[in-house]
Amino acid sequence: MCMPRRNLDAPAAIKAVIFDLDGTITRPRLDFDAIRAELALPPKQPVLEAMAQMSPERCAAAEAVLERHEREAAEQSELHDGAHATLEGLRQRGIRTGLLTRNSRRSTDTVLAKHDLAFDFIRTREDGVTKPSGEPIEVICRVLRVSPARTLTVGDFLFDIQAGRAAGTRTALMIGEREAPPFADEADCVIRDLTEILAIVDGIAGATTTPTTKQSEP
Repeated sequence: MCMPRRNLDAPAAIKAVIFDLDGTITRPRLDFDAIRAELALPPKQPVLEAMAQMSPERCAAAEAVLERHEREAAEQSELHDGAHATLEGLRQRGIRTGLLTRNSRRSTDTVLAKHDLAFDFIRTREDGVTKPSGEPIEVICRVLRVSPARTLTVGDFLFDIQAGRAAGTRTALMIGEREAPPFADEADCVIRDLTEILAIVDGIAGATTTPTTKQSEP
């Protein structure tokens, strides 16, 4: 169920949806606590940001650990219910799709090939600045030729919502079967099933449609 979190009065129709991968399109598989423990990082510290502060030698070793975890997660990945139906529904509506992930290109390609998934544009961590910056979403919007105001960013983590808001898109937090996290209030909508995105898109499209004629009173 979509629960509005911010003022969406007179919203512009959605023309593009940008998805996260792990935990959004696929069920959560990466064990970040295990990755941090193997890298001797403090609890909750973002892995990529920690790696950026490491020496070249330590960073290379950490990258190997991260890629091993990502490879295993990609090979064992399972789609969230409704993933294919949602992507097909968006295509039928003429809505462009993007994928923005902090995962590697190799692990992303593994997931896409395994599940026969396709997006209009894909950006991974090798492509430059990533979430929570809004820059990669702005880049994807330019490539898709859709303004951020007409874009919906969908993800399962705080960084997804922060990136979408920084770029000026609307946001949907995918929580699946888990309880809503404390940062849920930062998203425009909270969803449990990917197919709810189609209802969001259709609802906004309906809200932006105004009748051209009025029926005369009897």
